[in-house]
Amino acid sequence: MKSFAKATMMVALLMASMTAEEVGDRWGTADREREFYPVVQVPIPKNLVIEAGAFEQLPDDRIAIGTRRGDIFFVSGIDAERPEPKYELFASGLDEIFGLSWKDDALYVTHSAELTKVSDTDGDGKADLFEVISDAWGYANYHEYAFGSKFDQEGNLYVALGLSASYHSRALFRGWGFKITPEGKSIPIASGMRSPGGIGFNKEGAVFYIESQGPWNSSCSLKFVKEGGFMGHPASYNWYQYAPGLKEPVNPESGSSILVEKEKVAELVPYAVIFPYIRMGRSITGFVLDKTKGKFGPFENQIFLGDYTQSLIMRATTEQVNGVWQGACYPFREELSTGILNIQFTPEGRLLAGGTNRGWPVRGLKPFALERLEWSGKMPFEIKEVTITPKGFKLEFTKEVEAKLAGDPATYLVKTFTHKYHQGYGGPEIDQTEPEVKSVRVANDGMSATIELETLRKGHVHEFDLGALRSSGGGELLHRHAYYTVNEIPQN
Repeated sequence: MKSFAKATMMVALLMASMTAEEVGDRWGTADREREFYPVVQVPIPKNLVIEAGAFEQLPDDRIAIGTRRGDIFFVSGIDAERPEPKYELFASGLDEIFGLSWKDDALYVTHSAELTKVSDTDGDGKADLFEVISDAWGYANYHEYAFGSKFDQEGNLYVALGLSASYHSRALFRGWGFKITPEGKSIPIASGMRSPGGIGFNKEGAVFYIESQGPWNSSCSLKFVKEGGFMGHPASYNWYQYAPGLKEPVNPESGSSILVEKEKVAELVPYAVIFPYIRMGRSITGFVLDKTKGKFGPFENQIFLGDYTQSLIMRATTEQVNGVWQGACYPFREELSTGILNIQFTPEGRLLAGGTNRGWPVRGLKPFALERLEWSGKMPFEIKEVTITPKGFKLEFTKEVEAKLAGDPATYLVKTFTHKYHQGYGGPEIDQTEPEVKSVRVANDGMSATIELETLRKGHVHEFDLGALRSSGGGELLHRHAYYTVNEIPQN
């Protein structure tokens, strides 16, 4: 453990020397967040290294944890008021685990080289059977991570594959998404991924993955995995010859925009939710849907996401407009102890977060950690959800708003911006506008407000600053910002 202490000190010194631009400014809301969502440390034995990359709830309510070092632990006691969990090693020898899903009395493990079914056939609590379900992709570089979903209702599992060394597609199907059928057939379904951080489902069961900021991606984003779709990075075009039934798209033009290029590149899928870089994460990772039936507060059916660099948790919501997915993101909880790689709800509706600081600088100073976020039972005053209307947006809140302020258009500050779609690494926010809020209609119960804007901008992120709003009890919003990505505008 001396080496980990030394590593922690080195990271602390490195973080202290970094600028806000390099790591990201804090939201500055952690002190208030604690009142509603305290963080509980989940102890890890001193002789264990738990760099959690994947979680799964087992039928007996234990939590399976897959680590970057290739181990799988079965852990009990995580939901105790003062957790003193018991860790049981189930399997070893895998490689950078970023997906766990339970089915047929076994764990399906997505790791860099393959999807493996891991079973305990003699009932002694240790894995003794490792079966390859899919190794349809290549693996030759440390950065060629693979991320796996849970099973969908039809028994399919989805895999998102990162590029080789983050920039190239040198190994088979790197930069692609796969569907693995119940029969074990591996079907390549989408090209154009760059550096995924997680893959899963929204409340409607549609498949999404997290894309990282980098070439052809000016900011991190949540993208819909469309079968036959192109996710935006053309480095993986070279594998279309091995994807029967899929047509290779034309090359996108660097320096253009998603709006322009999706008219020329029919397969191009626009970003569903753009996370403004630095302000809303820098390297977003695993995500999970809140199905806790209110145990975690007022955000049922919303997506919770971790961020590695800034050691925080965010929320997102999605909706389909004119057949295209889009939606919004919102701050949630900052100042976790390490870089977050994945999150999972526990049987009691708490949010388990885990990760590491290995590989890249992170804000949290611990080399690895497990933490549990839980709802205190107190209702925060938050922007619950933003949805689009033909002329503006409907803003829902978790508490009744003060009628006079909520009915004043001057209370709502709205700005918009977009990015270039280009092969350069990242990119600035451009084409900023400040549309006028023309009118506001507050619901009779005070739980929502519908605003009409001077104009809606397709292809733009619409940023809301509601710092002037108050609840009926006079309280300020816990988080004053929300960001909605407009791909389509509804007709009615």
